[in-house]
Amino acid sequence: MSEASNFVLAASWIDLLTPEQQIRVRRSTVIERFAAGTIIERKGDWARAWLGVLDGLVKISVGSSDGRLVSFTGIPPGGWVGEGSLVKRERRKYDVIALRESVVARVPDDTFQWLLDISIPFNRFVLVQMNERLAQFIGRSEYRLLEPDARVARHLAELFNPLLYPGTGLRLAITQEELGYLAGVSRQRANRALRKLEDAGVLTVSYGAIDVRDLERLKHFGETAPDDAQQ
Repeated sequence: MSEASNFVLAASWIDLLTPEQQIRVRRSTVIERFAAGTIIERKGDWARAWLGVLDGLVKISVGSSDGRLVSFTGIPPGGWVGEGSLVKRERRKYDVIALRESVVARVPDDTFQWLLDISIPFNRFVLVQMNERLAQFIGRSEYRLLEPDARVARHLAELFNPLLYPGTGLRLAITQEELGYLAGVSRQRANRALRKLEDAGVLTVSYGAIDVRDLERLKHFGETAPDDAQQ
């Protein structure tokens, strides 16, 4: 079985398709490898494929004319990205960049559109994806009001979303530098936040990876409890 077949068969949405639909997806999907720092998809280019991360870590970001870079989110293994641009048949409004050496699957636009046309279960999956991503981005407006430790916690918690990234579990291969890129803080500041979270029993930091011990506390770290606010 080809590498593309192996990857697509492991995708969380593949069982929603009929055997005929699965065959077309496997035959048309292309697997590519990217070195760290490589632009996988460039802002302004036409969207030609739906992207799935097999291995590594990629980020969605935009850059300004003066060189400033804003990272929207990271995509760990098991995650898919780019469906919005395909549905709207538009140019990418962001860059997709490999934060580390990554392996990415490309489901071509014509296959993606064909599935939308004939598969109600696939439509529902894409709808959930887009709605969950929208909720994620709306929540980011709140992040700016949080202190740095809580911001780092929120950005990290995003990577453990079971609907967007079902393959992550509670362990994620990510470095402090990579987390800093996603949260918009320095590696040193990310390190301080992770140590505070570790001291609080929320997670455990090991070399190149993070194990989450309490996902709910990670999602709400730094919030003031209602009882505390009244005191």
